[in-house]
Amino acid sequence: MSTIVVRRLGSAAYAELGSVFAELARHALEPNPHMAPAAVSAATMLVPADEIVILCAWLSEALDFEQLVGVWAFRREQGWRSGFAAALASPLVPLYEVSSLPVLDRDHAAEAARALMRYLLASRDLPHSLLLPLLPLDGPCYVALAEACRQTGSAISTYERWVRPVMIPRPEDNFEAYLRRALGSSYKKRMQQFRAVAKQGALTFRRNRGRGALEALDAFLTLEASGWKGESGTAIACLPADIAYFRRLAELCAADDTLLIDTLLHDGRAIAMGLLIDSGNRRHFLKIAYDETQSRHSPGRTLTIAMLQADFNGTPPAFFDSGAGEGVDAGTYVWGERREMANTIIRVGPGRTGTAEIAAFGRMWLRRLRDAARARSARKASGRPPA
Repeated sequence: MSTIVVRRLGSAAYAELGSVFAELARHALEPNPHMAPAAVSAATMLVPADEIVILCAWLSEALDFEQLVGVWAFRREQGWRSGFAAALASPLVPLYEVSSLPVLDRDHAAEAARALMRYLLASRDLPHSLLLPLLPLDGPCYVALAEACRQTGSAISTYERWVRPVMIPRPEDNFEAYLRRALGSSYKKRMQQFRAVAKQGALTFRRNRGRGALEALDAFLTLEASGWKGESGTAIACLPADIAYFRRLAELCAADDTLLIDTLLHDGRAIAMGLLIDSGNRRHFLKIAYDETQSRHSPGRTLTIAMLQADFNGTPPAFFDSGAGEGVDAGTYVWGERREMANTIIRVGPGRTGTAEIAAFGRMWLRRLRDAARARSARKASGRPPA
């Protein structure tokens, strides 16, 4: 008889499970590299280790044998985002990470999700509010999580929603077929722009992986800091804690051979670079940097087309997550599929609406009022009548 047991680990103990997590990612319903030991270890550069809570679900089918079938990493939160009440937040570093989903083994997803939620419900020393600001609202992992919430009497509340560009290639796809479907009526225009860049100079694409990607990290950071982000002090290289986090994340992912840096060069000069992480059969885009002096070449979009071309010249990932956040125009990307995302709160177990939900609701309406005021100002400045 098989049973699933959930155990809580600290970040130091979890760091030893790199190969075990990699095996889980290969069989995951939806891989999420930001739950990996490498990402959790890097997050300790920004999050105190004693605030990190990692839940691991283990399947036991035989004496002295266990299989990791679920992982969910949280940080303890108690601030304005939680209504100043105690809560658990995931992912650990929402500024740069792309999903709040747990990682669940595809053959045991329902049981693992239920075991994780039951553990949270039974834990007296853990908060019963889960802040999940980057939760996909579609896909099999969300379905398993929603059912586990139903079975434990837990409630899912969603606030800000947006769509994130993703790529889900079909088995028969090649580069041209996918791009035609993704871009639709704009395919001809975009490809003309892409070819025009090559006519104005030698256009080359370089993909570095593992140690090679790590060696390219400084060039990526320098390129990002060369534009307005560097001038405003928001580039990674301008933020000591952030650059320490990124360097650590890159080092650990390079050691696991999951780090990639893609570079687009024009006449030998880097005009755009992308920082990516692989997990299982998925690829996740963390950051992009580009040369603002080359804006006439649309370097960011040109890079993504070159990335697609490189993917289809080999074996493309089964799922590519752009990592685009709320407020980003999905139409600026070349990936054709869309995934619905939301800022979400799960109340674990029965109960009333808490301060975390009230805070999220208030934040949502304040942002709506702000956006409406900005829209009115823009209309007034342009001389257009109100909508």
